[in-house]
Amino acid sequence: MVCGHLRGKSVEGHALSSLSPLGRLRRDWSKLLESAVANAESNHELLGDDLIVLEAYADEGPTIKRFRPRAMGRATPIRKRTSHLTITLTPGP
Repeated sequence: MVCGHLRGKSVEGHALSSLSPLGRLRRDWSKLLESAVANAESNHELLGDDLIVLEAYADEGPTIKRFRPRAMGRATPIRKRTSHLTITLTPGP
Protein backbone atom coordinates (compact mmCIF):
# COMPACT_ATOMS: atom_id res chain seq x y z
CA MET A 1 0.00 0.00 0.00
CA VAL A 2 2.90 2.35 0.71
CA CYS A 3 4.35 1.71 -2.73
CA GLY A 4 1.24 3.07 -4.42
CA HIS A 5 1.63 6.40 -2.63
CA LEU A 6 5.13 6.87 -4.06
CA ARG A 7 4.80 5.86 -7.73
CA GLY A 8 4.76 8.72 -10.22
CA LYS A 9 5.47 11.48 -7.70
CA SER A 10 8.40 13.87 -7.67
CA VAL A 11 10.95 13.09 -4.98
CA GLU A 12 11.34 16.50 -3.34
CA GLY A 13 7.80 17.76 -3.69
CA HIS A 14 5.35 14.96 -3.03
CA ALA A 15 6.99 11.61 -2.32
CA LEU A 16 8.54 12.51 1.04
CA SER A 17 5.48 14.43 2.22
CA SER A 18 3.14 11.53 1.38
CA LEU A 19 5.12 9.31 3.78
CA SER A 20 4.59 11.54 6.82
CA PRO A 21 1.50 9.83 8.41
CA LEU A 22 2.85 6.27 8.12
CA GLY A 23 4.82 5.91 11.38
CA ARG A 24 7.48 3.20 11.37
CA LEU A 25 7.07 2.48 7.65
CA ARG A 26 8.00 6.10 6.98
CA ARG A 27 11.46 5.60 8.43
CA ASP A 28 12.30 2.61 6.21
CA TRP A 29 10.93 4.06 2.98
CA SER A 30 12.33 7.56 3.55
CA LYS A 31 15.82 6.18 4.23
CA LEU A 32 15.58 4.15 1.02
CA LEU A 33 14.34 7.14 -0.96
CA GLU A 34 17.06 9.44 0.38
CA SER A 35 19.70 6.82 -0.43
CA ALA A 36 18.38 6.43 -3.98
CA VAL A 37 18.46 10.21 -4.49
CA ALA A 38 22.02 10.42 -3.14
CA ASN A 39 23.14 7.60 -5.45
CA ALA A 40 21.51 9.27 -8.47
CA GLU A 41 23.21 12.57 -7.66
CA SER A 42 26.68 11.16 -7.05
CA ASN A 43 26.84 8.26 -9.54
CA HIS A 44 24.77 9.57 -12.46
CA GLU A 45 25.16 13.33 -11.92
CA LEU A 46 21.38 13.98 -11.83
CA LEU A 47 19.64 16.74 -9.90
CA GLY A 48 17.68 15.51 -6.89
CA ASP A 49 14.92 18.10 -7.41
CA ASP A 50 14.05 16.77 -10.88
CA LEU A 51 13.78 13.07 -10.02
CA ILE A 52 10.49 11.16 -10.20
CA VAL A 53 9.73 7.79 -8.59
CA LEU A 54 9.21 5.42 -11.52
CA GLU A 55 8.80 2.15 -9.58
CA ALA A 56 8.41 1.29 -5.91
CA TYR A 57 7.69 -2.22 -4.71
CA ALA A 58 8.32 -4.64 -1.86
CA ASP A 59 9.19 -8.27 -2.56
CA GLU A 60 9.35 -11.18 -0.18
CA GLY A 61 12.83 -11.78 1.22
CA PRO A 62 14.30 -14.80 2.95
CA THR A 63 12.49 -16.27 5.94
CA ILE A 64 14.53 -16.87 9.07
CA LYS A 65 13.29 -20.04 10.76
CA ARG A 66 13.48 -20.49 14.53
CA PHE A 67 11.76 -22.73 17.09
CA ARG A 68 10.12 -21.86 20.40
CA PRO A 69 9.95 -24.48 23.14
CA ARG A 70 6.45 -25.53 24.22
CA ALA A 71 4.86 -27.78 26.81
CA MET A 72 5.62 -31.52 27.03
CA GLY A 73 8.88 -31.30 25.05
CA ARG A 74 7.31 -29.98 21.85
CA ALA A 75 8.47 -27.08 19.71
CA THR A 76 6.58 -24.51 17.65
CA PRO A 77 8.12 -22.99 14.53
CA ILE A 78 8.62 -19.22 14.31
CA ARG A 79 9.00 -17.66 10.88
CA LYS A 80 10.69 -14.26 10.89
CA ARG A 81 9.73 -12.86 7.51
CA THR A 82 11.82 -10.23 5.74
CA SER A 83 11.29 -8.12 2.63
CA HIS A 84 13.24 -6.41 -0.12
CA LEU A 85 12.32 -2.77 -0.81
CA THR A 86 13.07 -1.41 -4.30
CA ILE A 87 12.79 2.13 -5.70
CA THR A 88 13.61 3.17 -9.26
CA LEU A 89 14.07 6.88 -10.02
CA THR A 90 13.98 8.61 -13.40
CA PRO A 91 14.78 12.20 -14.40
CA GLY A 92 11.72 14.39 -14.81
CA PRO A 93 10.61 16.15 -18.01
